[in-house]
Amino acid sequence: MTTVSGEIGLSSPDITQQEIDAVGEVLRSGRLSLGPRVEAFEQAVSKFVGTKHAIACSSGTTGLHLLMRAINVRPGDEVITTPFSFVASSNCVLFEGGKPVFADIDPQTWNIDPAAVEAAVTPRTKALIPVDAFGAVCAIDAINAIARKHSLKVVEDSCEALGATWRGRKAGSLGDAGVFGFYPNKQITTGEGGMITTNDDEIARLCVSMRNQGRDTGMGWLSHERLGYNYRLSDVNCAIGVVQMRRVDEILSRRTQVAAAYLERLKGETRLTPQKIPADCGMSWFVFVVKLADSYSEEFRNTLIHRLRSEGIGCSNYFAPIHLQRFYMEQFGYRRGQFPVCEQVAARTVALPFHSKLTTDEIDRVCATLRRML
Repeated sequence: MTTVSGEIGLSSPDITQQEIDAVGEVLRSGRLSLGPRVEAFEQAVSKFVGTKHAIACSSGTTGLHLLMRAINVRPGDEVITTPFSFVASSNCVLFEGGKPVFADIDPQTWNIDPAAVEAAVTPRTKALIPVDAFGAVCAIDAINAIARKHSLKVVEDSCEALGATWRGRKAGSLGDAGVFGFYPNKQITTGEGGMITTNDDEIARLCVSMRNQGRDTGMGWLSHERLGYNYRLSDVNCAIGVVQMRRVDEILSRRTQVAAAYLERLKGETRLTPQKIPADCGMSWFVFVVKLADSYSEEFRNTLIHRLRSEGIGCSNYFAPIHLQRFYMEQFGYRRGQFPVCEQVAARTVALPFHSKLTTDEIDRVCATLRRML
């Protein structure tokens, strides 16, 4: 968030008086959980995404975990996913004793490479978790074809991609199930929160039960059909979500405008490369990430981030490879060089300030400072 000192923050939620008033209404109602706002938020997301079911949960991470249980991932099962992602897309497999198996990424789209996915399939493979990196839908047709060939489930990690499309269909409706996240840096926010989307009645039934301590519909408060969790999302959070969904087209449009302004100002800058958006993909901008030219080292990238921050410009690396996180290296023996495309991209990415309220002057300042430092 931009402050009086002139700092330009990396991200900022788009909150108006409407969301504040909606929270006040819930607080005055006395129904703070398991109330009507949960269902209203679920219906809004279900209609927007185009799926039969939407199940609110406490985060994108818990949504992914519920889906691992719903599709019956067990110890010894393998789930293929990308190493270029937030760690939750792999950790959810570990929660159930499964093994995340990584497939390298496309060097231009930065999404999982279907050819690498096909090469990683073994008799132990149970599912695929493609990630829509930064709001760009992965090559989902190829992913689904691999899944059909090997009888695998496809769980879309669309936590960064609410509103993105592939050939006109919304992210979250393209596999067996999808997950969105609503952390404050996402396209819409509920503070903390997530949403599972699916057309599969059984997956939906299990997720609804397991998010609420394993209770089935109609069961008493102290009756439990299966192992479950408190992964519920409160009516306070969902009230924010209902208003955000009313405003979602406006918010996404503004984020697209901000991204277009960056692309225009950085056009022709040979030292930087933006993420390639496939022709079949309608982008939903989560963050604005550029990759430094290969001639720059990871050390230079890190110094650049430090210098930008010292001048009041929020920025970050996005992402750090999951397979090089310490506990993945210790548990599975991963080492540098195993997924070279991911490592090459990750060593040179810089996320610039990005949110719906970023001004033209701020974008100009970011781009001018970045060019000067390069």
